[in-house]
Amino acid sequence: MTHIDEPLPTHQHSYPDLPELPTLILHRRRESLFLLFSGIFLGTLAMLNILGITRFIKLFEMDFDASTPGVTVFAVAVGVLPYPITFLCTDFISELYGRRRANLVVLIGFILNVWVIFILWIGGALPGFETLDASGQIIQDAAGRDPVFFEVRTLAFGAVTASMAAYLVAQLVDVQVFHFWKRLTRGKHLWIRNNGSTIASQLVDTVAVILITYSFGALPINDDASIPLQLVVYIATGYVFKLTMALIDTVPFVIGTRYLVRYLRLPPPGTDSE
Repeated sequence: MTHIDEPLPTHQHSYPDLPELPTLILHRRRESLFLLFSGIFLGTLAMLNILGITRFIKLFEMDFDASTPGVTVFAVAVGVLPYPITFLCTDFISELYGRRRANLVVLIGFILNVWVIFILWIGGALPGFETLDASGQIIQDAAGRDPVFFEVRTLAFGAVTASMAAYLVAQLVDVQVFHFWKRLTRGKHLWIRNNGSTIASQLVDTVAVILITYSFGALPINDDASIPLQLVVYIATGYVFKLTMALIDTVPFVIGTRYLVRYLRLPPPGTDSE
């Protein structure tokens, strides 16, 4: 498929039923849509890194061994909820704009993570209006908690540190696998490359995030139960949630791509390949 970072083609001949558009209009459409997908991607990324692991949503509990006290809790971090939309955005960008732009957005997302960390750090380093003890430490409340900003800051540090490493690898895997399936299927079968890339990348992401978060001590773990089992449950729960969302987003991806290639006057899927 011909992409936007190449000389601007019109491909009007591919859509004889559509009116011919001036090059300027096509350019505005393509750049505006790219900005929209990039904005949703980067905005969602910033939001989920702040929300991160500030709260875990309990899905259900299960007692695997009645002879052993305690139950296994299946839960996902609130930051996981908007995460699947980031993979849908990179799939759209990969399909419509090519690998180069998809990788660029992934790299900018990584830089955004660093920016979030910097603002959180400097926001806590500068003097505020908190009550300090004789040693200059912030006095905690009756429940032994820091002020809200510092509670969020601590949790966000753990979440962002974990996600930065996992994110960069997972998103790059998503782009590479997407184009692997695209070459293999010669540009056909949108659902295969959409699901194939997301399934692989989100497995990488989920395993990395859970293990790194645990290593920072930011994962709620019951010390009286099997830690490996709890880690496996966290990984499985997060991955099944992401996988389910990936399968669901196949419909908007396929329908959206078929509409957008006409709207942007790009070659129909399967008529050209990278």
